[in-house]
Amino acid sequence: MSIYNVILVAVDLSSEAQQLASKARELAHANNATLHLVHVIEPLSFAYGGDVPMDLSSIQDQLDEHAHNKLAHFGERMDYPISGQHVVSGHTETEIHRLADSLNVDLIVVGSHGRHGLALLLGSTANGVLHGAHCDVLAVRVHETEAPDSE
Repeated sequence: MSIYNVILVAVDLSSEAQQLASKARELAHANNATLHLVHVIEPLSFAYGGDVPMDLSSIQDQLDEHAHNKLAHFGERMDYPISGQHVVSGHTETEIHRLADSLNVDLIVVGSHGRHGLALLLGSTANGVLHGAHCDVLAVRVHETEAPDSE
């Protein structure tokens, strides 16, 4: 009997997200689990408190399309069958919890930058996911990677 049947990997699509892939793939393979990927886009209106004097819908649509393309590429590199790729819009922790509940997820895998002090107490995404989840959460420590030199 597998411990985890359905695993949800929450990725921010940064260069560090690839570090989650190997851990998630290893867990999914060991448990013969169904694997889902999620990327949450916080609406542009969140950044401006909802009071934006212009229409941001075309920019938001471009961000959504870009996220779908990047998540598809990320999924291809997982080297494990992906049952679902989800790009959702909203508050990150809330959307991850909502999707995890709707998919009956047994484990959420999320990256953690290992912050200390006030940054840890005041809320990283991993901390927010941990404290509202109805299933196990694995916070994988990710290490910052250097940005490639642009020539």
